[in-house]
Amino acid sequence: MPDLVCGDDPEPSERTPAGLLFVPVRPGPAGCAARLFRTPLGGRTAVAFTSARRLAGTLGPDQPWIRLAEPALRTLTAPLGVTTVTVDPMFSAPAPASAAPSIPLPVFRVAEGSTR
Repeated sequence: MPDLVCGDDPEPSERTPAGLLFVPVRPGPAGCAARLFRTPLGGRTAVAFTSARRLAGTLGPDQPWIRLAEPALRTLTAPLGVTTVTVDPMFSAPAPASAAPSIPLPVFRVAEGSTR
């Protein structure tokens, strides 16, 4: 579908969201830094949400955030080699356990007097 551009349209049809986004941050000694995440395939991505409610629903109500436009978020993360921005991720999973669960091994008992 071609992009429609009108002289009176302040926001032409784009594939990216317009306006300010809610970007999760982590506090640090020099201020706040955007939190970076991993995609399901392991690539690094910046994450943003279209509402504070969506951010809290995914990352929890205590997650600090700032408002940034998508181009500003891309400019902020580009020097780190992050070129992907994920908007409104629908799923998040807890980190995998550090160790694989142990599987009990069967115990074989040899009867007395057996030659095995």
